[in-house]
Amino acid sequence: WLAKVEAMNERDIWASAKRLIDLDGDDASIVAAMRADELLDAGDLDGAATWRRVIVAIKELKNTAPSGAVN
Repeated sequence: WLAKVEAMNERDIWASAKRLIDLDGDDASIVAAMRADELLDAGDLDGAATWRRVIVAIKELKNTAPSGAVN
């Protein structure tokens, strides 16, 4: 599913971010950054930009997630 980049809308961006967090936990941003770099190296500027948007969404989701017990 990481290879699928074409025409990702905002919902797709957030769903990808959530899935990466679920699969890779704290490494989700790293995994997305590696994918963005791969696409950039391949000359796919749009794909790389999309994965940079996923990185931003991952950071947002991680910042809003509770860390520890919630009272």
